[in-house]
Amino acid sequence: MKQEISRRHFLKVAATVGAALTIQPVVNKVKAANVALGDANASPVIKNGMPCRTLGTGRAALEVSALGFGVMGMTYNRSQHPDKKACIRLLHEAVERGVTLFDTAIIYGPLTNEYLAGEALSAFKGKINVTTKFGHEVIDGKGTGRQDSSRATVRRYCEESLKRLRTDSIPLFYQHRYDPHTPIEEVAETIKELIQKGKVQRWGLCEVSAETIRKAHAVCPLTAIQSEYHLMHRDVEQNGVLDICRELGIGFVPYSPINRGFLGGCINEYTVFDTANDNRHTLPRFQPDAIRANTRIVAALQRFGRERGMTSAQVALGWLLQKAPWIVPIPGTTKQSHLEENLHTLAFDVPAEAWSELERTVAAIPVVGDRYNAEQQKQVGH
Repeated sequence: MKQEISRRHFLKVAATVGAALTIQPVVNKVKAANVALGDANASPVIKNGMPCRTLGTGRAALEVSALGFGVMGMTYNRSQHPDKKACIRLLHEAVERGVTLFDTAIIYGPLTNEYLAGEALSAFKGKINVTTKFGHEVIDGKGTGRQDSSRATVRRYCEESLKRLRTDSIPLFYQHRYDPHTPIEEVAETIKELIQKGKVQRWGLCEVSAETIRKAHAVCPLTAIQSEYHLMHRDVEQNGVLDICRELGIGFVPYSPINRGFLGGCINEYTVFDTANDNRHTLPRFQPDAIRANTRIVAALQRFGRERGMTSAQVALGWLLQKAPWIVPIPGTTKQSHLEENLHTLAFDVPAEAWSELERTVAAIPVVGDRYNAEQQKQVGH
């Protein structure tokens, strides 16, 4: 009797075969990046049809898929979102397609994002890594706007995150924002204790200075630094953060790699953001006048992409991927079509000189509007 094959199954098989057929451009791209960084002998790792990269070195090393998945927008700060069942289906789809790095945080919701990640991904423990973050003070399920990375609070947040994520050990625990009242060396000591107890496996920092990274790493080796990084915001290239990551062997995880969706080309000056669950309406760069002016940058990415069969979102992600083999972007989405679009970025092979030309083109277009308002900007770069 003939076995019936569902369309869904057929598409998954086809996607796997397609990944196998298109993986060589990715291998070539990673090899080129290794040569540029003086590591020509490094071999890219392919698992489940997905290229892998390593964040950190030595005991702090963590092997993950070349593209991760930012879970935040499924419950927090990105306007309307699908129901929980739909979100879980999409997260499972990402796992099936080879994604092994998923990013959440206590403040997302607050708490709801960790609950979602725990329910959706705990069954894959040992096969994937769900990273989370502490630091933003949360009292009775609400963020206060303050930072608290004191020893007792970090320990408590760790225990609570373990329960929400339905796991016994956090693969990578980031400090979400610098706490001016707790020296970074003290934070590092606290994490070191949690690692010794097996509750945390590795740690990282978000939006901090090169000096803070060096101090923290000296106490407890860091696996990754997470900061905003994309073609419209390249501060980490000038402030020493990427340089110190390269020097100390620390991975780098760019969040908002498509600039909160803007570089995907679907946002214009008439876009209405949900004021109850979307922070973009508070950001200077997402005001109508700024959006209108910055659309010139999106148009540049679209022109670049049309010549190569790429969308502007794929151009944005591809530019990041070719920067260094220890950079792992974490685009988020609530749509399967966008998940497929993001992952297909790995199939393109664009020469280095073309990327350099794109950089020059974009750099010649002034970016209008700051990325954060004054209050949020105070929390970064310490």
